[in-house]
Amino acid sequence: MRVFVTGASGWIGSAVVPELIAAGHGVTGLARSDASAAALTAAGAQVQRGDLGDLDSLRAGAENADGVIHLAFNHDFSDYLGAGRTERAAVETFGDVLAASDRPFLFASGVALLAPGRLATERDVSPMVGPDSPRGGGENLALGFADNGVRSVSLRFAPTVHGEGDHGYVSTLVGVARERGASGYVGDGSNRWPAVHRRDAARMIALALENAPAESNLHAVGEEGIATRDIAEAIGRGLGVPTVSIAPDDAEQHFGWIGRFFSVDVPASSAVTQELLGWTPTYPTLLEDLEAGYYFRSAAAA
Repeated sequence: MRVFVTGASGWIGSAVVPELIAAGHGVTGLARSDASAAALTAAGAQVQRGDLGDLDSLRAGAENADGVIHLAFNHDFSDYLGAGRTERAAVETFGDVLAASDRPFLFASGVALLAPGRLATERDVSPMVGPDSPRGGGENLALGFADNGVRSVSLRFAPTVHGEGDHGYVSTLVGVARERGASGYVGDGSNRWPAVHRRDAARMIALALENAPAESNLHAVGEEGIATRDIAEAIGRGLGVPTVSIAPDDAEQHFGWIGRFFSVDVPASSAVTQELLGWTPTYPTLLEDLEAGYYFRSAAAA
């Protein structure tokens, strides 16, 4: 299968591309820079130049593919509505190209806002509807393409996709702890964060491309929920700083933008996904990755 991948040189995509190639698929990756194009070529993929705002490039990539895996997103917190509208336009473009073809369209989403305070499952319907909702309401829009002959599949990622080289949420928390001289958690730290290792997530995506039915919600979740106090304590040990409780009202002041996310309880299950795909996460847990030490070496280098 020839697969067009957006975000192919990103944190998750750069793990997905070799999984697809190892499974015998051809890959064309979207690249907005020379560095991204070079990384894709080195990985054995072909290159389609463009970015998420270049709908003609997205259309061309999809037209020349047997399926699309859409992983890219503009995480611009200064203009999140604008980022959502860009996402919605990209999803609409892929839906138009793939219509009436039964070709797969796998797209990135998340578990964090599905059901705060209880265990989210694949049966939960995303509450994000409309162009002004997070990610432009792209999940419900894309799943609706199944009625028009598209094998659309939602890839709902844990908020923490971890591993060596991660510069996401956990790396941000490490940076905050280093700057503040203490590793914080909110309240009593019992609120939970789900997590998945980057390479487990990549394997799940490769399996989903081949086996997931239309309108599937899949959870890239290796651990249902790690207490945020445990995360903070591991960061504290790694940096050699104390672990402290931060009052909920002070979370955003202490942590910055990530405070509102680190404050919520968002456990999520992947039981349905694992059974459907025969997928079992096998790579290190989040706490094992923290204990390995590279989060703290990369933070020091930064």
